[in-house]
Amino acid sequence: MPPLRALLCLLPGLLCGQGRPDGAELYRQYCAACHGVEGRGIPNAFPPLAGADFLVRHREKALRAPLEGLKERIEVNGASYNGWMPPVVLDDAQLTAVFNHIFTSFGNNLPTVTIEEVAALRARTKYPTHAQLRAALSPDTLPAAPAGWKFTVAAPLDFQPTRLANHPDGRRVLILAANSDVWTWDPATREVRLLFAGKDYLDPKLGDVTSLGMGVDDQGRLYVISNQGNKTKQPVFNEVTIWRTAPWAQGWALPRPWLRTGYNFGVGPYNHGVNHLAQGPDGLLYVSSGSRTDGGEAGTSPNYDKSGENPLTAKLWRLDPRSDNPDIEVFAHGLRNTYHFTWDRQGRLLGVENGTDADTPEELNWIRLGRHYGFPYEFGDWTTKPYPHTPAAPKNLPFTRPFKNVGPDAGDRGGSATFTPHSSPSTILELGPDWPAPLGGSFLISRFGNYLKDQSGFDLVQARLDFAKQEAVITTVATPLARPISMITLPGHRVLIAEYCRGNSLAAGTSTPGRLIILEPAK
Repeated sequence: MPPLRALLCLLPGLLCGQGRPDGAELYRQYCAACHGVEGRGIPNAFPPLAGADFLVRHREKALRAPLEGLKERIEVNGASYNGWMPPVVLDDAQLTAVFNHIFTSFGNNLPTVTIEEVAALRARTKYPTHAQLRAALSPDTLPAAPAGWKFTVAAPLDFQPTRLANHPDGRRVLILAANSDVWTWDPATREVRLLFAGKDYLDPKLGDVTSLGMGVDDQGRLYVISNQGNKTKQPVFNEVTIWRTAPWAQGWALPRPWLRTGYNFGVGPYNHGVNHLAQGPDGLLYVSSGSRTDGGEAGTSPNYDKSGENPLTAKLWRLDPRSDNPDIEVFAHGLRNTYHFTWDRQGRLLGVENGTDADTPEELNWIRLGRHYGFPYEFGDWTTKPYPHTPAAPKNLPFTRPFKNVGPDAGDRGGSATFTPHSSPSTILELGPDWPAPLGGSFLISRFGNYLKDQSGFDLVQARLDFAKQEAVITTVATPLARPISMITLPGHRVLIAEYCRGNSLAAGTSTPGRLIILEPAK
């Protein structure tokens, strides 16, 4: 499964205008990440819900799955699946709405579900009440910190964060949610407050939104990136907008569109979207644009483009913030989904990248102008094609390989380029030599965690890099964390970490709200 895929289906608002749960929006938030926006699933990984005979033959088992989880081999429409569906932290009314959406959509015409039916089934599970399930999936525990360090809770959140950035006032922290809401956190008071609501500046006519990118430039201007799936266009189109405010002057007005572009929406659940944005040492803005496929496949949905990648996707862009109408310069190619990048003290650009469903390694890349990093032709240090549909590389196109992980952790025993498959590296930070041991003088990397089959990720790892050999010595710093998705440094040698949800294992799922935690020296 594409790492961080759940983020690509989050939507604002769980209630419709009548105060009742909106089953369609709840489905997109909690189910589409695995089963697909149109219920088609993913072959060999996640079963379809569209026309699924399993819903007819095993109605009770299907209804119980989100109540307590499902981990067993099942057969759907003649195909076998042996994955792990975690429970979902929705109440009886919300689950009823979701199931009735599924049972009357995607070509299904099944008897509707009642709230009484869901409540009676829940009472017979290992989590007899919604409160018990929520408590089980939202542990208050913190991982053990490295020697001389400690973790503390900075703030609980009632939403799921996707990105952190430092506020230009030098005091607060900005928090982005997937629905384009921007929040602030005050380290002094530990208060979390809404700064902008996405609904106040987005155009809802462009479709459902996912926002994964936010940054502030040296003029104090705030940038937010939105991706909106426009189904009024055929094929379905990804409307990309980079929003920008005026420079900070004791306040910001609502952001306005600075760059509008787009491309045909991704196939299946693989619209990784335009995400991270940061200003480089050259003063220009760099923007990561993820792939629209898992590995160059055509896809199977009739309403979605089947032509593979687009000239704007799987790239790193560069933009001039001095321009009111910036042109997109492609800085680097072949980057499947670089969810975060940073520059080290020598100005070298490093990015962490998510791999494919085919168990290819996740990557740590040294990104340089004009280089090609392999996607969709080559993955990690593999010399074989992961899929029959993997296209042949163009002749005389050289690829730049990722850092090789020489251990002892976060890779396979023989050394990989770079991380355990599906572990989803989400942020890389350089901690200077003035930081206390054992973290000083190294890179700290968060790994969001696996969606497919094991417990890889859910941690922080430390990387010491040899640029001459392009090798990384990687050790585990702390585990398990609850899907760490973004990190920034704070004064006092502190690291602020946004946990996307409270589930610190594959079994716990991603349906709980997130929180902020701090890693800091113990003294």
